Amino acid sequence: MDFRFTQEQEALRKQFETFFEEVMKEAPADWGIGLESMVGSDEGWAFHCHVGRKLAERGWLTLPWPKEYGGQALSHIEQLIFNEVRGYHRAPGIDIWGLEMLAPTLMIYGTEEQKKEHLPPMARAESHWSQAWSEPNAGSDLASLTMRAVEEGDDFVLNGQKIWATGAHRADWTFTLARTDPEQPRHRGLSYFLVDLKTPGVSQRTIPDMAGHETFTEIFFDDVRIPRRNLVGEKNQGWYLTLVTMNLERSGIGGIAESRRTIEELIQFAKETKRDGETLWENPFVRHRIAQLAIEAEVGRAMAYRVAWVQSKGGIPAREASAAKVYSSELGQRIAYTGCQIMGLYGQVKSSKWAPLRGRFERAYQACVGMNIAAGTSEIQRNIIATRGLELPREPR
Repeated sequence: MDFRFTQEQEALRKQFETFFEEVMKEAPADWGIGLESMVGSDEGWAFHCHVGRKLAERGWLTLPWPKEYGGQALSHIEQLIFNEVRGYHRAPGIDIWGLEMLAPTLMIYGTEEQKKEHLPPMARAESHWSQAWSEPNAGSDLASLTMRAVEEGDDFVLNGQKIWATGAHRADWTFTLARTDPEQPRHRGLSYFLVDLKTPGVSQRTIPDMAGHETFTEIFFDDVRIPRRNLVGEKNQGWYLTLVTMNLERSGIGGIAESRRTIEELIQFAKETKRDGETLWENPFVRHRIAQLAIEAEVGRAMAYRVAWVQSKGGIPAREASAAKVYSSELGQRIAYTGCQIMGLYGQVKSSKWAPLRGRFERAYQACVGMNIAAGTSEIQRNIIATRGLELPREPR
């Protein structure tokens, strides 16, 4: 693997750096971490939309899209560079559900009508999407979902409940899976639908997380009638659409870049904070713990780069992406726990002038609990690594 970037790629990185350095000066004073900052408040959401429009003006929302759909047809490496810079600056502006999940699916399986209706608004940052897959009794085991979609003439009627739909209360549309043939085996009787969240019969309720942020949403579908044109792909083939290898860089580099930024802030805190007459940085225990985190962040960066490199060569890095995801999630947890330990009791303070780094580690400590669940549990990822990477049998031989 060659870690050197081309001159053109380095020039592009510099453009990204300059843009995000400037735009993040406009961020709300309490801008924090993760999705909570983006969807958890009206001010945060307005800033996210503002940044999205600026990115759209530059064509940066659709860097890897084919030119026929309004993209720039850049490679996975250019997308990696963009995601790394954006992650380091903790910048919003990207509709991850629309741009990074739904759009590639529509490019492959969508009708021309669906592409014309939905892709241009995504590219202009004018529409916002959510993902409604999980149900109260169907999370990691998504194939056990029970929401029904019954065909009636030219429509489908949806009834059921979805949960943990991040940011759905801010979205205009959602894409969802529903059971269209209960007689077929679990994976085969599912269909993939696009739902306008303003459709009669759709209602939502936000779910506060353990820190009190309203990031997640329950969505209820009560006799929701949607037109057949909102079916993506063929009826009963929805499961296979969810397994589509999307034409985007999915290395997790953004999370690793944010971890690097957090470690740098922790180093600065340790150098400026004195206890018992000396800075925390002079304490070898503190210094060694932070050094270990810095080493682990570089390892994570290399893993993320490898994912993008394999994709750039035309490969499908299932095991590499799963390994990078598990590693990034658990690294984020170790950083949060270590930061709070180093800060001591002050690390538990929030919304106060006494809160170190504006309470960032207090929020991270609570938010990181879900890292092993979101975007595929660590158990599921380890199964992928074992079966696809190490070729271990699914059942004992």
